[in-house]
Amino acid sequence: MSEERLWKFRKPEWMNSVVARSAGVYAAGGLFSLAFFIMLDASVFSHSKLNGSDPPIHINFIDWLPLIFSSLGMLIINSIEKTRLSADSFSYSGSGVAWKARVVLFLGFASLAGGMAGGVTVLVLKYIVTNAVWPTLYMGIANVLSNGLVMLSSVVLWISQNMEDEYSYNLAL
Repeated sequence: MSEERLWKFRKPEWMNSVVARSAGVYAAGGLFSLAFFIMLDASVFSHSKLNGSDPPIHINFIDWLPLIFSSLGMLIINSIEKTRLSADSFSYSGSGVAWKARVVLFLGFASLAGGMAGGVTVLVLKYIVTNAVWPTLYMGIANVLSNGLVMLSSVVLWISQNMEDEYSYNLAL
């Protein structure tokens, strides 16, 4: 074992396989689609006859905004390659590549966190402050749960896309 290692334990070899990478991408897609299904289910429930809230509380565009911002953050985060974060030696796209990539990555995480904060805000202001009962409170919890699943999907996709598999290679001069 090399003395220059930061951690004592090594990464398992199964994490470097193509199957693990594909499974991570599919799991991220499943989590992302589950997030949208939960929010769509809450939206359909809010306009059905089973929504017994008095006065009626419905899901409108304001409830969808946190999920839109979380999805935008996921798109931004997963458009940045891990190698770009330390790519100041590359000159094909100008100087300061790593700095630009870090700024864009920060904006993506800010959008993701803003979506989650917006979901919690909608839950508190629209459902908890108005003392909504359970079937109606589900719509606010579904909003927060959807944003959490988008965040988890973003992390899973970031890790699985940036895995080194046995077919990847690095060219060094």
